[in-house]
Amino acid sequence: MTTVKERPILFSASMVRAVLEGQKTVTRREVKKQAALDCLAAGFEPAFLALPGNADLCPYGQPGDRLWVREAWAADAQLDAIAPRELSQGEPIRYPADGATRQTGCSMITPGKTRPSIHMPRWTSRILLEITDVRVERLQDISRADIRAEGLQCPPEFASDDVSPNYRDWYPTAWRELWESTGGDWNSNPWV
Repeated sequence: MTTVKERPILFSASMVRAVLEGQKTVTRREVKKQAALDCLAAGFEPAFLALPGNADLCPYGQPGDRLWVREAWAADAQLDAIAPRELSQGEPIRYPADGATRQTGCSMITPGKTRPSIHMPRWTSRILLEITDVRVERLQDISRADIRAEGLQCPPEFASDDVSPNYRDWYPTAWRELWESTGGDWNSNPWV
């Protein structure tokens, strides 16, 4: 019997909005496990890493597992001095990505300081994603359709048709900018 596991995953505000709007349906993360990199260096096909028996090579899990999204958040200003782990799990939470609030019986009087996503406790997460597939490829081998599935949408002024130079060039440029904005190294073209 397979046990479903839940793991946290960090998303920026723009990617949270893309998930909430149904635009982001996939995410790529750099392969960092040495065992996985050793398999690729030894000539194993990237698909080998995604086989069910090799699930430990993917730190985010396997199909059926879940990812709870960590995003920036805030509790009431009266609670700013309290560490996230010490909150009672009953406080209202505000999500700066889209301004939404989660009320839990009391109202938020004054939004407090925005806390970084890395400090978001599980109970404050509002987004739970299910892994439906795992695959491995080089970062720069992404298609325009996959870039759209990553949540990037071409501005209307460039999206007039599928063949205009602006349309063709926008997606790879936007993908590179997004990758680099998260601290990723584009030029190394890592396995993702």
